[in-house]
Amino acid sequence: MSARRRILPIFVPHAGCPNDCVFCNQKRISGSLLPASTETVRSRLSELPEDAHCELAFYGGSFTAIDPVLREELLAAVRPFLERGTVERIRVSTRPDAVDREVLESLRSAGVMTVELGAQSMSDRVLRLSGRGHTSADTARAAALVKEAGLTLVLQMMTGLPGSDPAADIDTARKLIALRPDGVRIYPTVVVRDTALETLWRSGRYREHTVEDAVEVCAKILPLFEAASIPVIRLGLNPTDELSGGAAAAGAYHPALGELVRSRVLRERAERLLLRDPPKGPAALEVSRRDYSAMIGRRRENVLWLRERFPEAGLRVRSADVPDGTVRVVPL
Repeated sequence: MSARRRILPIFVPHAGCPNDCVFCNQKRISGSLLPASTETVRSRLSELPEDAHCELAFYGGSFTAIDPVLREELLAAVRPFLERGTVERIRVSTRPDAVDREVLESLRSAGVMTVELGAQSMSDRVLRLSGRGHTSADTARAAALVKEAGLTLVLQMMTGLPGSDPAADIDTARKLIALRPDGVRIYPTVVVRDTALETLWRSGRYREHTVEDAVEVCAKILPLFEAASIPVIRLGLNPTDELSGGAAAAGAYHPALGELVRSRVLRERAERLLLRDPPKGPAALEVSRRDYSAMIGRRRENVLWLRERFPEAGLRVRSADVPDGTVRVVPL
C-alpha cells in the first residue's frame, strides 16, 4: 500500500441491526463471516506499514445501534493508531433511526468524522416492503442531526427494491439531494443468496432488477447528483469473490456497473445533441480523454448504437480538450 490515504474497511456484519432487511446478507456481501472484535481491529491496523495514512471504516452493520460497550471498545482499539497518524479519520455506517445527538457527540470524541446513513429509499411503502423498519422521516431527521454535529454526511440509496419503480427511485434521489449530503452511494438491488428477497424472487413475487434496469435508471439519477455537486462515491456493490462466485443469484450485480452507467449517460447526451441538431454529413463526438472509453462503450456498443440511429453521420469518437462529462458534436 502506498503512503496515500485509503479506506480500510472493518466489517461488522449485521451488528446492531434489529431486523433482517429482505435484501440483506452482509456475510455474503462483505465476505466476512465473523463480526469484528477489538482483536480484529488491532490485527488489521498492525499489518499496515508505518507510512500508511488510512481512513478506517466500520461497514456492514448499524454501528450506532450495537451494544455501547462494544462500540466504545472498537473505537478505543483504533485510538493508538489515530494518535500515531496511521489512521487519519474514522467513518461508520448505520441506520437512520439509530442516531441521536448523544451518540453523535460520542462518535466525534472518538475520532469519527463521517457517518453514512442507509436511507435506501424515501418511499415509506418501499421501506416497509423491504423490511427496513424505519421511515423516510427518520432519514431526514438523522441527516439533519449529522450535519448539525459537524460530521460529514453520506447517504446510501438503492434502486429496484420491492414495490419501487424508476419514478420512485428518481424521486428518492431528488429527496436525498434536498438533504444536502456530502456524498452518496447508489446500490442497485442484487438478489443475494439466503435472503428473503431470494425467496420472493424464486416464487415470482419479486421481479429481478436487472443490470440493464439499473443502468437505465441510474443514468437518469447520476446527472441529478452531479448537477447538485454531490459526489457519487460508489455505484454498485463492491465486487467480491463471494458475490462473483454465485452469492449474487440475480439482479444488478456487475463488477463495472459504475462504468456502464457513466457510458450510458454519455450516450444519452450524445443522442440528445444529435436529435436536436442532426448532422448533415460525417461528424465526430468529442469527449475528454477520461471519457473516451466510456463514450465508445463496452465492445463499442455506444458507437454501434448511435451509428445505427444516425447512419448519415458516420460517427466517430475522439478525445478533445473538453470538460469531463461533456459531449460535443463536430462536423468532419
